[in-house]
Amino acid sequence: MSTAADTSHSGLLSGHAPVVRGQKLGEWLINENLITAAELEAAIQLQSQKGRRIGESLVELGIIEEEQLLPFLASQLGIRAVRLRDGLVDPNAVRLLPQAISLRLNALALFVVRDRLIVAMAEPQNLDHVDEIQRVCGKKVRPVFSFESAIQKMIRRCYEEDFSVSTVTADLDENSVELNEETEDVDIADIENLVEGSPIINLVNYLILQAMRRGASDIHIEPSRKYTLVRFRIDGQLVEALRPRRDIHPAVVSRIKVMGKMDIAQQRVPQDGRCQVSVEGSDIDLRISTLPTVLGEKAVIRILDRKRLTFNLDELGLPKDLLVDVKALLAKPHGLILVTGPTGSGKTTTLYSALELVKSVNRNIVTVEDPVEYQLELINQVQAERNREFNFATALRAILRQDPDVIMIGEIRDAETAEVAVQAALTGHLVLSTLHTNDAASAITRLSDMGVAPYKVAASLNGIIAQRLVRKICSKCSETYYPTAEFLESLSYTGEKRRSFSRGAGCRECFDTGYQGRTGIYEVLVVDHDIRPAITQEDSLSTIRKCFMEKGGRPLLHSAIQLAEKEETSLEEAARVAFVD
Repeated sequence: MSTAADTSHSGLLSGHAPVVRGQKLGEWLINENLITAAELEAAIQLQSQKGRRIGESLVELGIIEEEQLLPFLASQLGIRAVRLRDGLVDPNAVRLLPQAISLRLNALALFVVRDRLIVAMAEPQNLDHVDEIQRVCGKKVRPVFSFESAIQKMIRRCYEEDFSVSTVTADLDENSVELNEETEDVDIADIENLVEGSPIINLVNYLILQAMRRGASDIHIEPSRKYTLVRFRIDGQLVEALRPRRDIHPAVVSRIKVMGKMDIAQQRVPQDGRCQVSVEGSDIDLRISTLPTVLGEKAVIRILDRKRLTFNLDELGLPKDLLVDVKALLAKPHGLILVTGPTGSGKTTTLYSALELVKSVNRNIVTVEDPVEYQLELINQVQAERNREFNFATALRAILRQDPDVIMIGEIRDAETAEVAVQAALTGHLVLSTLHTNDAASAITRLSDMGVAPYKVAASLNGIIAQRLVRKICSKCSETYYPTAEFLESLSYTGEKRRSFSRGAGCRECFDTGYQGRTGIYEVLVVDHDIRPAITQEDSLSTIRKCFMEKGGRPLLHSAIQLAEKEETSLEEAARVAFVD
């Protein structure tokens, strides 16, 4: 399996017996008192009958265990040896070598280590075979020895339709789960643990490792009647990853709950947990949530990797004019700034980036979040708990007694929190928060719906940033096309109707989606002397939007179409993400 660990780990066995060059294997094993002369003779007879090598004959007769024999073969060949087993083979690596070639060369691609493909071969010393594999796979190859019979058996399994499941999850059951209350960190980068550990642990580690490599933000593990469905959320979209057997589902969920220090005995109530894992040298936070369904518990793992994020407003994709507006809003000493959008639209990243801009040793900045996703320097972060005594409103009141200059509220969820936030903005504090609305103007009516007086909204609100995340076209498979006139008309497109646009055709690099990575689209509504009267007079949402447009405001769809014109995203993606009635 792909990992940064080196193959020197004991998962790939190296020789420990004394090497005597030129000595035959049988004589060597006799000298080590592992077999007798009579047993060697029996193996030689089987070898002549079936045409197998002496080592495989000894194992087939049960004279010696494969684990005992491999170190001797490794020493004799001067190359590492591996016992093929479930959990060792990376399904993505298997795909690199076509089945016909794999069968012909008695070779099986195992995993990738530092851009080098590890391949199990019955004849690892055959340089012609190694060269052919390198040419076909396009990677440098490091051969390791394995028995021909083991390779052929694993090939039959790995090239079946469900090979991505069977090579990792075969022969798993609930008894394979080892509960370790002291376990806090899971070192997935260590291939020795990955290969030699429990199959259930192998499977969970494999899922986390693959999710990290594919840039997933979440792992969904869902029960169904026939199988367990594992999906990764990549660039905002769920993509199927595996379908393990249904009977191992409770064991997988139990392992995940152990990692998150949750109650494995309690299966009928939702639970939340978190843990830290080490993945290829990086410390990653995992936020775990379980939910009881009629078919069993569903688990979702949120992957929080600080290295994949940037908390810098200049790098979020804001156009220059909107970036100037946002920085002007943040420069004000007091007032309320809202960031709006659906779940997963990058609101928290924008808020953290804003805090990074305004933080200073001369300012007292306090946040109240549920949960605290990333820890920031020079900022006091408070963990609120939903439906408990210490909720957002209670935490806000306590924060206001701490002499804050800037307050960040993870989300305004209810009338009580909205009222306290507005009051804080009116009393000399800069308040940043989020709302779930379709566009910027809708945030104004949302606050009014929560019971905040319109005159208070008008007096406290500085501005609103609405945002979405759109997928970027994969640079490896980008192609030009001409959208239909009807489609352009549905988007109210005012540009050249006969111009070309770009889209992704789908390739291995983007997992056949046509997209790779995401960027933001933004709508910034600055509340000024023209907007405030409309808020105070409780004008309709359409009136506020019209005023916004007359002042040069650009809606989200316009920003998305501009990205499509620059060939950064497709028109279809722009319509999917940014279309607002």
